[in-house]
Amino acid sequence: MLLREIVETSTTVASTSSRKAKTEAIAVLLRRTDPTEIATAICYLSGGLPQRRAGVGWASLRNMPPAAEHPTLTIGQTDATLSRIEGDGGSGSVARRQAELTSLLERATPTEQRYLSSLIGGELRQGALAGVMAEAVAAAAGLDAATIRRAAMLSGSLPRVGEAVLAHGPDSLDQFRLQVGVPVQPMLALTAVDVGDALARTGPASVESKLDGIRVQVHRQAGDVAVFTRTLVTITDRVPEIVEEALALPVTSVILDGETIALRPDGRPRPFQETGSRVASRANVAELRRKAPLTTFFFDLLHVDGEDL
Repeated sequence: MLLREIVETSTTVASTSSRKAKTEAIAVLLRRTDPTEIATAICYLSGGLPQRRAGVGWASLRNMPPAAEHPTLTIGQTDATLSRIEGDGGSGSVARRQAELTSLLERATPTEQRYLSSLIGGELRQGALAGVMAEAVAAAAGLDAATIRRAAMLSGSLPRVGEAVLAHGPDSLDQFRLQVGVPVQPMLALTAVDVGDALARTGPASVESKLDGIRVQVHRQAGDVAVFTRTLVTITDRVPEIVEEALALPVTSVILDGETIALRPDGRPRPFQETGSRVASRANVAELRRKAPLTTFFFDLLHVDGEDL
């Protein structure tokens, strides 16, 4: 599929405030997308890249090379080039990555260049967030959105789910189950107008104060532990105390959802920035742990010893 078709659909999505219109425009495109390009198309239309990082900075996108007159660039070619850029490291890699990027942009039309610049720079604003994309995948597959959302939650990847269901049919969704070691997209809070509105939705409820920490999801299988953030990034090597807590539990396998926070010796919370810095840092972890140890509060048990809860 030509990149032009992604750009045109993105423009259509950005030009309407109608959720239904956004969903249908994306669904129409996904129905005619080659199975090998579905995951990439979903990423691009969501405003992201399959690659964890682009491998280039804003400075590399500042001066565009002469653009192509006619659209010939495909999704596959774009994805392959960005994968090479991401994977290139070592001596001379900066120049090689720039050469790859320039070659890619030279094959793009002016409209495609602007789209790629926003996409690579993480600045694409088109109103196709995860909720709309899940509904679009469901519409393209002829399924209800709840089915797609559940599979995406369990797999941690809507593009993988979209690729499976659109290429291989509804039965392919059976592969997406809760699995120790595979992070699950977190359940997030909903907003309400006021307390009365919230209680009208929940029914009788208790209310408790909350200290703001870092959301963590902990997976343990025997002696192996993995810790993930809310965005499903692995931070296991930065939080040894959480790993130790998980290993101390009298279980063989477990998935826990919770929040970690740096507390002072008297139990009062340190400023949120200290917790954030502690979890973000890869260097001097032992020293940082001594100065700002983390305390973790688990509030959900998703799986234990073979049983999904």
